[in-house]
Amino acid sequence: MDDKSKNVLALGIVLVLVALSWWAFWPLDKKISQGLDLRGGLSVILTAEPAPGQPLTEDMMNRAETILTERVNALGVSEASVQRSGADALLVQIPGIKDSREALKTLGSTGRLDFVDARSITATDVALEYGAVLPEGAYPESAIIVTGANVKSAGVTVDQSNRPAVSLDFDKQGADAWAKYTTANVGQAIVITLDGVVQSVATIRQPITDGKTMISGTFTAEEAKRLAAVLQAGALPVKLTPSSTQIVGPTLGQESLKQGLLAGLAGFGLVALFMLVYYRGFGLLSWFSLASYLSLLFGIIALLSRAGAYSLSLPGVAGLVLTVGLAADSSILIFERFKEEVRMGKTFRSAAKSGTRHALITSLNADLVTLVSAIAIFIFAIGPVKGFALTLALGIVCDLFVAFLFTRSAVMLLAESVVHKAPALFGVKGGQDV
Repeated sequence: MDDKSKNVLALGIVLVLVALSWWAFWPLDKKISQGLDLRGGLSVILTAEPAPGQPLTEDMMNRAETILTERVNALGVSEASVQRSGADALLVQIPGIKDSREALKTLGSTGRLDFVDARSITATDVALEYGAVLPEGAYPESAIIVTGANVKSAGVTVDQSNRPAVSLDFDKQGADAWAKYTTANVGQAIVITLDGVVQSVATIRQPITDGKTMISGTFTAEEAKRLAAVLQAGALPVKLTPSSTQIVGPTLGQESLKQGLLAGLAGFGLVALFMLVYYRGFGLLSWFSLASYLSLLFGIIALLSRAGAYSLSLPGVAGLVLTVGLAADSSILIFERFKEEVRMGKTFRSAAKSGTRHALITSLNADLVTLVSAIAIFIFAIGPVKGFALTLALGIVCDLFVAFLFTRSAVMLLAESVVHKAPALFGVKGGQDV
């Protein structure tokens, strides 16, 4: 296969991939996921505090991370994330959550569930009813019949009055203790508390020997869902205190996206105008290069969004705008090196072949340095900064791909067919015939 056939084939491959990319990312608002800062939601850093006198261990943090992940997933939201932030904190991001404050309350709840003999509660000044807060030490440890540690599974159900409730299934140890107590104390009252707050006060009407129990009260459906999420995940080994909380409204997020895209389009337009005025015919070619580059980048982003591995955030938009400049740089290097070799007296064909090769080597070296920086940021950064690094890295890969297969091939084909006939149209001076 000669050089011309190879260049035509390269252009054909790029065009096919561009068409597939459009199929993958259009319409943009439906195919590309938006991050928390664009959709709105909750971002909070929870700092761990172990019990007094206990050191904070790696096992505690790993357990806390696992429990928070289960609680977040149980809230029924998508694309939420829980990740470590330093040695003693966890970063939780939940995009699209409707009630951020209640979600924060659910995440920070220690989740200690106690089933207590009501007769042992010494806080006589507190009415035992749903929502009552018991003082610390309101009942002795010996009064606890079973705890949340004995909960095997929890879910949302309805009670006999068709009100939302939480169903529990105890493990064997819990079921045995529960059966023994309820059998011996029919007619007595028990109090169910979560982190010292009364969730339910019930009277034992008959022995419960199968380990299945229901917590009923004046729950709303959302409250029952959150309580089930806490119980299903288990109690946190440490106390988590919010040290930094950011609640973003969806309206603010969309306005930020609008402003970011407007800035991107303005930058893209100025770059395109400069390229056309300064490079003329090659400037027009750079439009197609940039369009191909953006199409491929959006296509990859859409595929990653579909796989749940990418959400576009404001830092991601910044990375997107930055890579447009990098893509324009690659075209400029190719055009300038071609013009320089023509001025040196080479034929247009020879100048296109050697000039574009040398330009791509320079572009490759420069882009690899930036790519290494982007990878380092992605590995060590947390939160939205990762989105910036990932977008930048993807943009560099797409830029090199388009420069090698599209821009270089197009310049070589134009040098053989058009440029030598009308060099002034491409801003080229001197040179020999093809």
